[in-house]
Amino acid sequence: MTLKTPAPTPASSKARPHLHQHSHETQAFGQLVKLPIALGEQVCSGSVDLLNQLLADTMTLRDLYKKHHWQVSGPTFNALHLLYDKHFDEQVLLVDLIAERIQLLGGITLAMGADVGEVTMIPRPPRGREEVPVQLSRLLEAHELIILATRSVATAAAESGDLGTNDLLAGTVLRTNELQVWFLSEHLVAMPLVKAT
Repeated sequence: MTLKTPAPTPASSKARPHLHQHSHETQAFGQLVKLPIALGEQVCSGSVDLLNQLLADTMTLRDLYKKHHWQVSGPTFNALHLLYDKHFDEQVLLVDLIAERIQLLGGITLAMGADVGEVTMIPRPPRGREEVPVQLSRLLEAHELIILATRSVATAAAESGDLGTNDLLAGTVLRTNELQVWFLSEHLVAMPLVKAT
C-alpha cells in the first residue's frame, strides 16, 4: 500500500510577515500624552525634561561601568571586574526605572546611544584602556554629577507635587549611587596589602 503525500497548500497570507513597514511617529519626542495620574501637564512636562537628562547621564554611567569591566587590568582585576559588573547591573535597573517613570508621566524617553551622547553631562572617556585609579576616579566623578542632579530633581519633584518621582529618586536612584560611591572609594584608599605599617 502506497501512502499519498498531501499536496502542499499555498502559504496563507495571514502567516506571512509584513516586512519593511514604515509609518509616522505616534508620539514625538518632547510631546506629552496626558495620563490620568492626578498631576498637571506642566508638572509632568517639567519632571519628564529633568528625568530625561538624568536618564542620559545614568545610561552613560552604566556604559562606563561596562567599558571598565572589559578593560580593567592589574592586581585588583578580579575584584574590580566583578564589582564593575555588579554596579553595571544595578545601573541597568535604574535606567529602566527612570525610563518607565518618564513614560508614566506621559513623556518619551531618550533611548538611542547617539541621542544620549548628545545630551549627557558626563565627559566621554578615551576609547583605550586606562589605569585603575583613573577608572575609579572617572566613575566617582560621574556618580557625583548624578547624585547632585538626583537631589536637585527630587527636590523639584517634591515641590511640584510629583511625589512618585521624588520617591523613585530619593529612595532608589540616590541610595544606589551613594552605595556604589562607597564601594568604589574604598579602592582608592592607600592601605598595605601584606604588612601593616
